[in-house]
Amino acid sequence: MFGAFKVKIASFLCSLWIRSLRVRLTKPEGYRAGVIGSWHRDLIACCAAFRGAGVHVLVSQSRDGEIFARVTSALGYRVTRGSDSRGALNVRHLRKTLDDGKFVAMALDGPRGPAGEIKPGSLWLSRSSGRPLWIAEVSYGRHFTLKTWDNFVVPLPLTTVDIRINYFMEKEKNQDKETRL
Repeated sequence: MFGAFKVKIASFLCSLWIRSLRVRLTKPEGYRAGVIGSWHRDLIACCAAFRGAGVHVLVSQSRDGEIFARVTSALGYRVTRGSDSRGALNVRHLRKTLDDGKFVAMALDGPRGPAGEIKPGSLWLSRSSGRPLWIAEVSYGRHFTLKTWDNFVVPLPLTTVDIRINYFMEKEKNQDKETRL
């Protein structure tokens, strides 16, 4: 019981902190419902950017994921628990949301990395639904970076976070090869 109380307090404080961030969001022309992908290191900033927009998120089934799931729920997100290592089949719940013409979001590099490497879930969601995959590029005001596998970024309260949404385009296998005549 005491553990559940700690989780409630921690998630409440985190949601207050995230609400204090000043987000400047830049969306491209043609921005529409699809998969919003962010790197694991930028989860806090992205959580602040899309709060209250009814985005459906995939959150890890880990212990840390429990706090993040509560925080995202308190900020207006619809939450499904799962990841590439546990509960991977739960991605299908996000597919239904995409089919309904709404946004979903997930960490591109999963809950354990490697950092900066796109896991197959977001690509599958985009391809199978015919919806675009958007990548969130984040620039921070005042922040610090943790020495974790993903170099997790912690923006300080009341700081400004700039997020630019870009359309993800996969590199063609032959793109880097020279064309021979």
